[in-house]
Amino acid sequence: MDALRIDKWLWAARFFRHRPLATEAVRGGRVQVNGARVRPSREVRVGDRVRITRDDGRIEVEVRGLDDRRGPAPQARQLYAETPRSVAMREHEREQQQLARQAVPRPQGRPDRRQRRALIRNKTGSV
Repeated sequence: MDALRIDKWLWAARFFRHRPLATEAVRGGRVQVNGARVRPSREVRVGDRVRITRDDGRIEVEVRGLDDRRGPAPQARQLYAETPRSVAMREHEREQQQLARQAVPRPQGRPDRRQRRALIRNKTGSV
């Protein structure tokens, strides 16, 4: 096999849980092959670069293998190699999220009766 549909490859490589989700992502423009927006019937070959945008961020991989059957996760990781730029970008995003979480003040615990009543007074404006 020298080529495979992009939606089928994304499903087999475990980027999407179901093949219709992969097809929908390709149609929605969230998947690019070699920098170009593609259709679900586009065939992907070994050596192609695929950029996938999902809720958890953007991933850029190079196709290393083709398989039309979905196998276990270790086998699916053999089908692609993530680019160093993509790894660095994901690490940077993760650090930014951690910094943002640290900047938000968090309460020490549940408010006691006096604190709770003060919160209610501030919220409603009543005594």
